[in-house]
Amino acid sequence: MHQSKSKKIILYFFLFIIIGTFNNKNLNEISLMKINTINVTGLDEKKNNELIYHLNFFKIGNMFFLKKSEIAEIINSYNLVEEYSVFKRYPSTLNIQIKKTNFLAQLKKNDGNFLLGSNGKLIETTELEQGIPFIFGDFENEKFFALKEAIDQTNFEYNQIKNLFFFKSGRWDIETHKGLIIRLPKDKVYLSLKTLINFLEQNSEKKIKEIDLRQDNQIIING
Repeated sequence: MHQSKSKKIILYFFLFIIIGTFNNKNLNEISLMKINTINVTGLDEKKNNELIYHLNFFKIGNMFFLKKSEIAEIINSYNLVEEYSVFKRYPSTLNIQIKKTNFLAQLKKNDGNFLLGSNGKLIETTELEQGIPFIFGDFENEKFFALKEAIDQTNFEYNQIKNLFFFKSGRWDIETHKGLIIRLPKDKVYLSLKTLINFLEQNSEKKIKEIDLRQDNQIIING
């Protein structure tokens, strides 16, 4: 019992020394690590300044005790953000680099216009984007990204697509800028797209309005 008490006394003594040493030697240095400057890059000037404004309350805090989770919560509330990096430049500057999401499609929802980002988030907009397709139908994000992945794995160019139509059955139709309608099956989309590309290469001179790939091992065309 006596030895146990002695060990506790020794432990408390060393803790007292460590804490005391920290307070006496480093307290002034830590108090100087107050955040004075926050820089944000990667978005447009307006959005960069807006994000800085929402991060300004960190200036009352200390660089040493800064919590990444609190910064992440604010940054992730911006749907335009794909990725970000936070750099602490001691003693008083916080630099945040943003990678803006890529716009993959556009759609209407609740009477508003939205862009679908590569981060899976919807960004409300007042302007239409050139070069990305419209999506029609009540789709789930995972369904869209599964289609996009299948397209990217083939030689079918995504920028050829003018419109995408999603059906309740879980499948897609594609309309190209040239007016070609491609009816895809619910499953085996990648294989269907490969079949489509081979068919189009072999029939490049034919005028085709519609290609139906919904049946296994069949291609139904409408000229």
